[in-house]
Amino acid sequence: MKIVIVGAGPAGVTTAETLRQYGSRDEIVMLTEEPYAPYSPPAMVTYFETGEPVHFWRGQDFARRLEITYRAGGRVAGVAPQDHTLRLEDGETIGYDKLVIATGGRLYAPLEGADKPGVYNFKSLSAAEELLGRVRAGQARTALIVGAGFIGVEIGLLLADKGLQVTQLVRSRVMRSMLDPETSELVLGMMQQRGIDVVRGADADAVAFLGEPRATAVQMRSGAEWAADVLVAATGLRPNISFLQGSGIECEWGILVDDYQRASQPDVYAAGDVAETRDRFTGERYVHAIFPNAVEQGRIVAYNLLGHTVAYEGADNMNSLKHLGLPIMAVGQMEGQELRARRDGSLRKIWLQEGRIAGFRLTGDVSSAGIYRCLMNRREDVSTYQHRLLDPGFGMGYVENLASIPLPAI
Repeated sequence: MKIVIVGAGPAGVTTAETLRQYGSRDEIVMLTEEPYAPYSPPAMVTYFETGEPVHFWRGQDFARRLEITYRAGGRVAGVAPQDHTLRLEDGETIGYDKLVIATGGRLYAPLEGADKPGVYNFKSLSAAEELLGRVRAGQARTALIVGAGFIGVEIGLLLADKGLQVTQLVRSRVMRSMLDPETSELVLGMMQQRGIDVVRGADADAVAFLGEPRATAVQMRSGAEWAADVLVAATGLRPNISFLQGSGIECEWGILVDDYQRASQPDVYAAGDVAETRDRFTGERYVHAIFPNAVEQGRIVAYNLLGHTVAYEGADNMNSLKHLGLPIMAVGQMEGQELRARRDGSLRKIWLQEGRIAGFRLTGDVSSAGIYRCLMNRREDVSTYQHRLLDPGFGMGYVENLASIPLPAI
């Protein structure tokens, strides 16, 4: 059997690794637009901070070790499921018996001119290398970042640490989708302490990147303009599915998959930031674009390709940030009964619904995060000891048999 995997991110790599781990000798072809060995996007900030190639999370000899045909620099232009083929931009046609789409996400910047040269993002290693190359060459002293989600904040901190004067435009709150207002204000203060000028509200309502042919400034809805040596769009990601037009593969925001990561066309699977899956707790369907979800979905795809029938339990809604000077962990929902503790510069919050943990936000002190998540995933009733959940050192002793349960990596 010939398995073609489009994409060399965590989902695609995990699919290939799991197939080989469980003895598959099928032919595996992996296609990627990037000219690099597989790398981990979350590790790129550490790479640019330290210079250590930690982003090559499975080694640059990945393809050789797994006996995979690895084709870097090839862009897929279309898929024809009825013929079991896909077409590259150079016109080459590649056949498959099973197709795994793991193309991840691309920059989603709903601003005019966002596709101009000079507008950078941190989604791909190629784009990040170009941006940091200008910084290293002394061609940039100022940076303007549109957006302040988790990725935007990390980029801002990295550039500030590289000596740039960073201005960050935020329409409302920092990390609004993942943090409650109080935690968001705490993060804002830390960003400002690190030298980032955060502009919020109407003055930060960007509508277009200006300059020809290269973008050099951002225009606000008010008509005001902000110029900088480096312009960064950190307005979010969108699944990379444009090449699927006309394929018959059903898509909404991402590729619609069933509980087994199967797309709507036979012998086609999808995993990672391109797949629209269900939330583990709410059942809501959307793209859960984080590393652990991509890895788990890749495993599920591989198990089913191996002939097993394994359902995906659902995606986790979580994120973390460690480059602010104090760690942040955001998991689950922010609705229900709120438990709160603030001490020694840390802020810890847990939300309960019907006596069960529905989500938590930890800033500064992230101890017990693995335990909270384990209790949450098991839907344990914690009402009898909820008053102790935020105690310093909360741990195994409070929960019967918890020590025997392997804690998930966060």
